[in-house]
Amino acid sequence: MVNFNGEIIEDDVLFLNQENRGLRYGDALFETIRLVNNEVLLWEEHYLRLMASMRIIRMEIPMEFTLEYLEEQIKKLAVQNKCNDQARVRLTIYRNSGGLYLPKTNTVSFVIETSPLDTPYYILNTEKYEVELFKDFYVNADMLSNLKTNNRILNVVGSVFAKENDYDNCLLINNSKNVVEGLNGNVFLVKGNIIKTPPLQDGCVNGIIRKQLISILKKLEGYTIEETSISTFELQKADELFFTNSIKGIKPVTKYRKKQYTTVVAKELVGKLNAVIRLQKRDLV
Repeated sequence: MVNFNGEIIEDDVLFLNQENRGLRYGDALFETIRLVNNEVLLWEEHYLRLMASMRIIRMEIPMEFTLEYLEEQIKKLAVQNKCNDQARVRLTIYRNSGGLYLPKTNTVSFVIETSPLDTPYYILNTEKYEVELFKDFYVNADMLSNLKTNNRILNVVGSVFAKENDYDNCLLINNSKNVVEGLNGNVFLVKGNIIKTPPLQDGCVNGIIRKQLISILKKLEGYTIEETSISTFELQKADELFFTNSIKGIKPVTKYRKKQYTTVVAKELVGKLNAVIRLQKRDLV
């Protein structure tokens, strides 16, 4: 089942057609979210990012698109799909059909999908995870790259490259040859007690977990967090490298070329990330 504009329908019903602007032009946004015990985790952060993104690309925000309404729609579908204990949620907003590049309307529709998750909280997987640079195409260092749009062709081609060459993931770079992010998450680099993550100005997605970890690290004694450009030369000198996203939480990289990484900081941070989420859930009760 999927939730299409508030109506629960079978997921094999053809409710989209060839005029869909998300299909034609990538004229759509999405949020990937965790739901645990029928609570949408970090929902306010996801909601505010989505609303800001809609304004940036000049979508019309419907009056009913309140924090409470969209949360209710997510929960309704999760219950229907019997995965409200723990689920992966994808909420897609697309501009309605009509027009060529210039749309005939800025009104929108939404689709919600849910699927079961294996664990309710983040668990660190330290198994072998090898990455390489993807240098065929570059991330643009601009505000559009910060948004979670459906225009993910760079990530798709990069994923094909990774599979063809037996890598688990790839690091994307921008035109300045700085590391921007992974194929499916933000990136953090650890060297000593300095932890770096690329700034939004370099073109990385404005990630929800990225924001949470920056906040955690600013309060954590013994570490200094820097939002600064990361050159490809720093990868070989780093102690640790890990990706972050809303579904996996923290995913450590174990190998880049001949460099082997530790997972000490990632292990410390995953517990603190889960603690932040537990506190948020307690506040909602």
